[in-house]
Amino acid sequence: MTVTIYDVAREANVSMATVSRVVNGNPNVKPTTRKKVLATIERLGYRPNAVARGLASKKTTTVGAIIPDISSIFFAELARGIEDIATMYKYNIILSNSDQNKDKELQLINTMLEKQVDGIIFMGGNISDEHVHQFSTASVPVVLAATYDGTESIPSVNIDYEEAAYEATKYLIDKGNKKLAFVSGREDVTINQLKYQGYLRALKDASIPVVEDYIINGDYTYDSGMKAVEQLLKLNDKPTAVFAASDSIALGVIHGTQDLGYKVPEDLEVFGFDNTKLANMVRPTLSTVVQPMYDIGAVAMRLLTKFMNKEEVEEKKVVLPHRLIDRNSTK
Repeated sequence: MTVTIYDVAREANVSMATVSRVVNGNPNVKPTTRKKVLATIERLGYRPNAVARGLASKKTTTVGAIIPDISSIFFAELARGIEDIATMYKYNIILSNSDQNKDKELQLINTMLEKQVDGIIFMGGNISDEHVHQFSTASVPVVLAATYDGTESIPSVNIDYEEAAYEATKYLIDKGNKKLAFVSGREDVTINQLKYQGYLRALKDASIPVVEDYIINGDYTYDSGMKAVEQLLKLNDKPTAVFAASDSIALGVIHGTQDLGYKVPEDLEVFGFDNTKLANMVRPTLSTVVQPMYDIGAVAMRLLTKFMNKEEVEEKKVVLPHRLIDRNSTK
């Protein structure tokens, strides 16, 4: 049978209120009494009922995290940052995959709210009016991580994607590349549009004309990088460099280039985005934008704890620093 708080109180010869204070770390308990209660808890194998405690306190110490794909190295790093800070502040995480599907995202938000979570961290593609409505009417705080909200009404943690893409493109231009391709992520994702704008701005500042054949839409996957470079290297006027919207795309570009008998960076320079672990695993190693994925997750969770605990929040829109790292996929 399940051991209850009543059983512990009876065996320790104390009140249920005293047991509750010990379990919840209340300092107003005599050391000898605390020791006796803890010994009884250990002997009986008592485990506090989280649901009952949540009903009493109106808090479940649980946070919902909605991410597109836990198998992605990028989102796995984010999730680790969330988990570490959640553990530090004694919150549990309910993790759900949305597959970046709008209907599934909206359904998962409702499911999290039904589970009485104390807050939600959301990572996704586009933030639609429906998302904003759900977040703004939710009974708990919501923080976006590596997700751009055009209305800027939802607290968020990101980097400056447009500026990062501008700097990466300018880096390749400064290396002498004037035939510079861009392999994008999904067209309908706002962050990808910001990267595209950064690419275009760098070309404009360098007075380099935009070549439509050099712009290929992908979906942030390795396979899309493979297909894109195959298309690029069939052109009569081949590009000399590729800026990829993610490291996964960039790896596909590198391997696709090599499969076709060309060399990186001698025949084609490649620059990625994210600085996932993949960047050091590929040969040649990948030059890329360093996006602090772990930090984005950690800061998002800390920001959420502030909202959940009604602490003062000075900045609801957090923009973390990025940088470029030069490896062997560029000259």
